[in-house]
Amino acid sequence: MDIDEVTSQVIAEAIAIHRSLGPGLMESVYETVLAGALHRRGLTAQRQVPIDIEYDGLVFDQAFRIDILVEETLILEIKAVEILSKAHAKQLLTYLRLTNQPVGLLLNFNEATMKDGIRRLVNDYRPDA
Repeated sequence: MDIDEVTSQVIAEAIAIHRSLGPGLMESVYETVLAGALHRRGLTAQRQVPIDIEYDGLVFDQAFRIDILVEETLILEIKAVEILSKAHAKQLLTYLRLTNQPVGLLLNFNEATMKDGIRRLVNDYRPDA
């Protein structure tokens, strides 16, 4: 499935969840519900995916975890914070770079509307013509 279609489906589910549950819950709740909704759509959505990293010949097992990995290509970083910071975007960009994935979504469920809580970040992504 095309990455843009996957992204569109994730955003649609995030908006629906936000409309139903509203802001104010813990990140883990939104993560659980979103992963379930994506599975219902027939998408693979793995939660808390451990990622190893290599640095200077050393390998560090499970150095970090991806909140949700959709269709083995889209990284979701779930937040429920008052304001997204530059650090949140840098975190997701680093995850994209270290995993060589093209696209990630930073989803902040604590905004008044979900539309205001969505940031799409790319790692040298070039859509097919």
